Parts: sequence; C-alpha cells; structure tokens
Amino acid sequence: MRHRLTELRGPDVRAKALDARALAALAANPGCERRAILDGAGVDKATLAGALGSPSVFGQSQFAFVRGNAFEAKVKADGGTELLRLVHEKLDRSAEPPAAARVPDLSAAGHAGRAARTELALGEAVLAPGEWTLLDHPLLALDVAGSPAFLEPDAVVVHPDGSWTVVEIKSFPLLDGSADPAKVGAAARQAAVYVLALEEVAARLATAPGAPNVSGGAPRVRHRILLVCPKDFSNLPTASAVDVRKQRAVTARQLARLTRIENIADTLPDGTCFAPELPREQLTASVESVPASYAPECLSACELAFHCRDRSRAQDAVTTLGRPVRAELGGLTTVEDVLAAARGELGDPDDPTVAALRKAAALRAEALAGAEALAGTRALAGVVGTAPAEVAPCL
Repeated sequence: MRHRLTELRGPDVRAKALDARALAALAANPGCERRAILDGAGVDKATLAGALGSPSVFGQSQFAFVRGNAFEAKVKADGGTELLRLVHEKLDRSAEPPAAARVPDLSAAGHAGRAARTELALGEAVLAPGEWTLLDHPLLALDVAGSPAFLEPDAVVVHPDGSWTVVEIKSFPLLDGSADPAKVGAAARQAAVYVLALEEVAARLATAPGAPNVSGGAPRVRHRILLVCPKDFSNLPTASAVDVRKQRAVTARQLARLTRIENIADTLPDGTCFAPELPREQLTASVESVPASYAPECLSACELAFHCRDRSRAQDAVTTLGRPVRAELGGLTTVEDVLAAARGELGDPDDPTVAALRKAAALRAEALAGAEALAGTRALAGVVGTAPAEVAPCL
C-alpha cells in the first residue's frame, strides 16, 4: 500500500506529514474521498492547487501568527503560573492550588527523539503524585494510515491525580465569556486530535516493556480541554473548558477510515498520479477521478477548496449552498433538479421534500402576485394624486 501511495504522490515527490490541523479538517468533512486519499498519500495540497490553476489562500496571516505567539508567551510566563491557575479554576478545583509546577525540558534531536522525551516526561509526571506538571510544546506521535504523524499541542498539564489535560491557546477573543462558534469548533477538533495522541501514549505507558511502571492502569486523558483566549478586547488571558468527546469520536472514526484508503485507491484508474509537475490536463483528470464532498466550510479548511468550488458550481451542485441545505434536499443533487421539482416537473408528489418545495413555490408565487398588485395600486394612486383637478375625478 505504501508503494501505491508513493505512485499516487509521485515517485520523486516528498510526502507531506499530517499535522493536527489537517487531521481536524479531515474529521470536519469525513465524506470527502478526495481529501482522504490526498492526505493519506502525503500530497501537498497547496502545491497541487497552484498546479491546477486555483492557488490557495488558506493559512494564517503573518500578523495573526505574531499576535498569537505574543499572547502565548504571556500566558506561559513565569513558569506557566497563570496558565496553571486557569487549569485549576476551570477544570480541577478539588486539587491543591498550583503554588509551583515542574516544567521538564523536552528538547531532543529530531521528531522521534522529542516524542520519546515527551513520553518519558509524561511517565515521570504520573509517578510524582500530588504535583502539577506543565509540558510546554510537547511532541506527540499518532499512527495515521500506518505512518507516524507528529503533533505539537500548545501545552499539556499533568494534574496532581495523574490525569492529563490538553491546553489550546488561541488569539481570538472571548467576549462576555463566549467566542465565535466556528473558531471554537475548529479549536475543539484540533484538540481532539491531541487527545487521541495522548491516549496512545497512555496505553503505551501502561503496557509497553521498558516504559515507566504506571500503577492502576493507563493514565486518564481528560476529555475536557482548556481553551485559553484574550478576554474581551484586552490582552489578558481568560479560559473556558470545552468538552471534546464528540469531536474525539468523529476524529477516531475518520482516522480508522483513513487506514483503509486502499478501498479508495482501488477504484482509481490506472496511471492516476497527483505529481504537480504533470501537465494540467492530466493532473486535473487525476484529481477529478476521486469524488469530492465540497461545502462552503471547506474554504477555511482545505487548500483545494477553490478548485472544488469551481467544479461544484459548474455541475450546478446543491452542495455549493452548504451542508444543511444539501441534507434537506435528499436525492435532489442539482439546483436545476430542485427548481424542476418546485415547478412540478420532477419528483414524486408524495415525497416530503418535493411537497415542501412545491408549497414554498406556491407561497412565493402568491407573495409576488400580492406585491405586484400592491405596486399597481400605489402607482395608480400616484397618478391620481398628480393629475389635474379636472381630470382626477374621471380617473
């Protein structure tokens, strides 16, 4: 299978490693076979989008990147005192307040070395009950389609009871205790990936030979993460506990599906390849041979969104109107089919979707007729009001 994925990516093209954002985006659109096979093969979708003539503008601005780093540094200042206070306040009031905390050094050579050092530090923290431990930018390894994906959360906190909490630090504000739901959802999906990776580490600590002997089974990975953001319009940190159980379950299912990408690969025509140096016509044919599931939400999560949007519009697909609309329309997959059903030219009248469309069309026609009649009455009144006195009675 690895040989097949290498052929799809291009023999001379280096695989792009998956990160937490990519895995979270996969979980947000589990029905997109195109993204699944491209990510599974390690294709650089930004480069691919440029080769297709639909360059991506997806990504974080330099200003937002600098602002986010400055805010994160503020949150973690003084050994993470403020960060640990927020963890205690929002997630673990029953524990002793964190007067001080262990902050182990996680530096090591290479990704594999850093991941091993992180795993060792987590094991040591579990074996030191009663203490708070802050892991600043640990590196976690998660098995994805048979290959390790290295993930770097902002922080992981080990509680005095030995449980682990993922901390996500974002630069968007919490206004009166709430934030943009779309941004919170994206942060929750990203944190769910870290939770899955930590659960793999916890399982290894409990069973792997040579790992620290963790009594009582695997350490508990908390499914409520801490989201730290600026308070209102200031630069002061505040936090909210976010339950990521749903996002974790969706991500786990999608990753399990990704390990079976051979099912998608087996349906592709012979010679399919996504190497960016191929002629545009051949590259387009290869991309179009894999079904996509476009929705407007893809514009903020996928580098190929512009290409897929253009194709979706060309096919008159209702998915361009959003997933909720697509879900409501059942078997009507194109805008023309929807309009034909509303006009009574297509569909079973007993189908609830068709019946609702025809009722909506009748109400629309009635409303437009009423509006035209009202406009005619107002126009006539205007003529009467401006006519000469000797003509107005005749009108």
